[in-house]
Amino acid sequence: MVVLQNAVTAAYEEFSLAIVFHEAWKPMAYDENLHQRMGNSFATNTFRAIRTALRREMLLAVMRLWDRNREAIRMTWIAFMIRKPEVIDALADKRAADKFICGIRDAMHLSLSEQAQSALKIINRYGEGGQASSAFKKLQTLRDERLAHRQLEEPETPHTETTDAEIEAFYDDTAELVSLLLSLVNATAYNTKDAAEVFKRYASEFWAGVRGERTEGHPNYRPKLAALPYFSHPAQEQ
Repeated sequence: MVVLQNAVTAAYEEFSLAIVFHEAWKPMAYDENLHQRMGNSFATNTFRAIRTALRREMLLAVMRLWDRNREAIRMTWIAFMIRKPEVIDALADKRAADKFICGIRDAMHLSLSEQAQSALKIINRYGEGGQASSAFKKLQTLRDERLAHRQLEEPETPHTETTDAEIEAFYDDTAELVSLLLSLVNATAYNTKDAAEVFKRYASEFWAGVRGERTEGHPNYRPKLAALPYFSHPAQEQ
């Protein structure tokens, strides 16, 4: 049980990083006012580099929750554990041990069983034959061949690019999964949407002051000189 709790805690810590990266990235992707302030400036090149790095790190953080090597968090192993009736029994017993209320253990068991089923539904969605298995395979390929490693040879069959919609759906599903597992295994309430709102506020305060050097307000902004009126030279006049 301790190993399972440690795995869920590690998933929470990893996804907390993903939230920070994701909320910092979103204004860079969708805030039109910010895009206008950056404009076509030298500073925009670094702006784009940061945007790429944040997206990359978010994807790597989320994918680490779904690794399959024995030393990783392994959602497949967590799924294997919470499918076991004896695990749910043990969790219910522990939760109800210090609560001397008639029927509390059965109520706890029912609630935990429902949470386990909800978590398994998400994990199965991205497993072999699941509804989103093809999207997950594309994300794995993206991580393995372009983000975590660099493949030199091009594959014989070109890969289908992962869409932003697939990435966002995977992020949202993982957020819900982490929240469910924390409640189920660690008896910890954690609302990922509330956490996202906090970092969204931090990001908005930061990006509110960011602009390119061709936008007024930047320390290196230089206003364009007005065009001088044209005066013909007397010698040129006939």
